[in-house]
Amino acid sequence: MVILYLLSLFLFLFYLGRIATYISRPSLSEWWVTTFLLGAGSVILTGFILSALYQTANAIVWAGSVFITATVLGTLLKWLTSSKQASLNRRFSVRQLVSERRQTFTVWFRGLSGYSRFLFVTLFATLTVIAFTNLLLVFFTVPNEWDSMTGHLNRVMQYIQRGTMRHFGGTNWNMDTYPKSVCTLQIYSFLMTGRFENGFKFIHHLSYWTAIIAVFGIVQRIGQNRLSASFFCALGYALLPDFLMQAITTETDIVLTAYLSVLLYMLFTYRQTQDNRYLYLTGMAFGMAFGHKITFALLLPSVFVIMIYTVFLSPSWVVTFSRVWRLGAAIVLGVCLWTLPTGYLKNMEVFGHPIGPPTALKHQSVERAGPLSNLLEQGSRNVVRYGYDHINLDGIRNTQAGAALNHAMRQPLVWLEDKLHMRLDEETDFSIQPFVFDRRFVYYNANPYWGIFGFGLIFPLLILVLVGFLRSTSHFFLGIALLVHFAALSYSAPYDPFKGRYFIETGLFGVTFLALVFLSPRLNVEQSGRIVWKSYVGLVTVLGCLSALMCVFLNIRALPFAWTSPDGKHVESVFESDRIRQITIGRPDTYVPYKRFDELVPDSATVALATINDDYEYPLYGPNLSRRLIAINPFEKGLQPIPKNADYLFFDKSVMKPRPGDVRLGTDTTMRATMTVPGEDYYLRKLK
Repeated sequence: MVILYLLSLFLFLFYLGRIATYISRPSLSEWWVTTFLLGAGSVILTGFILSALYQTANAIVWAGSVFITATVLGTLLKWLTSSKQASLNRRFSVRQLVSERRQTFTVWFRGLSGYSRFLFVTLFATLTVIAFTNLLLVFFTVPNEWDSMTGHLNRVMQYIQRGTMRHFGGTNWNMDTYPKSVCTLQIYSFLMTGRFENGFKFIHHLSYWTAIIAVFGIVQRIGQNRLSASFFCALGYALLPDFLMQAITTETDIVLTAYLSVLLYMLFTYRQTQDNRYLYLTGMAFGMAFGHKITFALLLPSVFVIMIYTVFLSPSWVVTFSRVWRLGAAIVLGVCLWTLPTGYLKNMEVFGHPIGPPTALKHQSVERAGPLSNLLEQGSRNVVRYGYDHINLDGIRNTQAGAALNHAMRQPLVWLEDKLHMRLDEETDFSIQPFVFDRRFVYYNANPYWGIFGFGLIFPLLILVLVGFLRSTSHFFLGIALLVHFAALSYSAPYDPFKGRYFIETGLFGVTFLALVFLSPRLNVEQSGRIVWKSYVGLVTVLGCLSALMCVFLNIRALPFAWTSPDGKHVESVFESDRIRQITIGRPDTYVPYKRFDELVPDSATVALATINDDYEYPLYGPNLSRRLIAINPFEKGLQPIPKNADYLFFDKSVMKPRPGDVRLGTDTTMRATMTVPGEDYYLRKLK
């Protein structure tokens, strides 16, 4: 059956690509992003329908039903993109297009100067090494991100066990409050790969490449098909540390980034072509992005800014109205199909708020700031804090020498903060973790920001555009969008040293500024002379590539080779460690109890869980993800009776008192002082 499911998966991808050739223009980047949008949209809608029918875990039904949804969706899109645009809608051959683009690439590369060739060879070579390594990490290492272990993947397994994504209430508040659209994509890839655990990562890794291709296409639209500018931006974005680090994880932000990149691609393509099809596809991407995660709300002002430039600005009010009503109708339809069914309405019913329970809101949203005056004061501090966090040699500082260099480089900034009395590290009431100038290794290793590409090129180019030194209308609007999102992240939630993962969306706006290195007459590195400027760009590029390589090869969450980190911890290669060791890398003090649990409890057992919000529950499903877990201490509902069908009870001493005969699994208390959140004292009770 596994072979049949895999054949179904590949046939579905081929079918999506074929439909996309009727919807998109003859452009490889457009064909890719359209296929991605159509595929994700079809799977999400299918997942909602199957959940209502209690068929979420039925692989056979999944295998056939996605074709029906894709056909209906593709037919609707083909109808919307027909009429007067019919001459442009003739199906094209992807194979022929690839051949033509290969020839175009060859001509372009041969025409490069020696300097430009050096830049692109360095960038392409770096990405090739990283792409191969990341592919191995995706296929041969298990997920281990904190939120996935407590919430995201935990709820996916619950939905599969229950056969539906209906609200059920879990130990972690994320279990039911997070939108469920990404779960459909993970469940589909998991089932179609024969319950392959790493299939959960496929949509995230695909999102990485989709965003890169979308950036290439966006800059093609902005830069009148200048390949050098487009490749430089796309490759630069591929190597931005915070974006790169999520390519092998099951973090949710990288998928949102892919949706946003497709949305921006459609908007900029509409400005270039005035073709209404891109308004309809924008509405589709908008609904999927909003349905993916509530943090898309923080991107709405930035998206609106881009819409002003690409859609609203027109020769007359009549034209503007014609565009706006089409875009508005497409967004409303997109929201109805891909946003409302994903869980926001159920959250309103259960918690009285679309995001979740009041406890969660007070912990990590704007409510924590208190009065407006304090929000403005502390939010302004967050703007500066995140600005300081961006000025770091991310990746390079994973080594002791790099950390020392990074520390020395930032001393003028520390001196400036002290002289200005900004109290960035003293005020803590709007912080999840207090701000420090030298973040702990565990924070910046797992969640870096933009590295040297950011503070070395993107931000300086942004400033030059905003002050008028460089003239580019499109980049002016992109710059405003970037600043608006930067402010939204700073004022909407407490400071969090793990926030680097949220700035990958901000980076989508920012990376387009790298195009000015080739597009601006004042900065064009392809012109003769300009030795100092070319040397600087070359230095940033080389260091950016080095930073990306060090991010991947010195990432303790998925370490390709054994290494001793700067904080003195020896970490073995992820390819050599066992599954529980990989999973508990973020909470190593829990390795022993979880390992013992795996040894004592059969794979087919039903286990009742009396755990707390921060506990890892996903590892307890076992190496084959075949154990049935039942939470009996749901978030803020109190301890429930042990179900009669449970074979074992796994519990925390803080939740239940142990009794004679219980097996103490324990926790490694020698690590307690170094843990961000120490593990509990775990026990196991055999019930049958």
